[in-house]
Amino acid sequence: MKKRGAPLLILIIFVLSGPAYAGVPMNAVEATVKRVLDVLRDPKLKNPSARETKKEKLRVIYRDMFDEMEFSRRTLTRNWNKFSPQQRKEFVNLFEQVLEKTYLDKILDYSDEKIVFYKETMVTENKAEIESKIITSSKEIPIFYRMILKDGQWKVYDVVVENVSLVQNYRTQFNEMLSNGTPEQLLETLRKKVKAQ
Repeated sequence: MKKRGAPLLILIIFVLSGPAYAGVPMNAVEATVKRVLDVLRDPKLKNPSARETKKEKLRVIYRDMFDEMEFSRRTLTRNWNKFSPQQRKEFVNLFEQVLEKTYLDKILDYSDEKIVFYKETMVTENKAEIESKIITSSKEIPIFYRMILKDGQWKVYDVVVENVSLVQNYRTQFNEMLSNGTPEQLLETLRKKVKAQ
């Protein structure tokens, strides 16, 4: 499955993870960024032999981040109803693993670019959009985070990088697969991808 967006998608999965409790969403974002950067900058984890340890620490952050059910439903949209409850559960699990693997290696390429958060928009009482940018030596990369408040926690349900929505990108891919295939065939594609990781 092809990915679109900037090559420096280092924070696309991890930026909003962690225990982001109800409050100002911007504060939740900044607190999580600090948590991620602390791992990336930890001198004890600089040695290549510590790569797996670093990945495991980031994996824990990742798993706290997304509202996986919300993300999965928005990605499948109307196709969600084609899946049985058991298939939905498996899809959420497989999709999480695909995303985790796809971006774990990318975040490890972080090279101390500057990250700026500059705008918070409350869309509704339980939804917010946080605007940020990664500043490199040659350009600025806009990244917007769409968040939802559930069970007292702000979690991400979509990320938009350079005007490309992660949800929309996967939605297009999955719609194409499901237009001529079945939920079971999509699940099998994801199973194979996870197994090959």
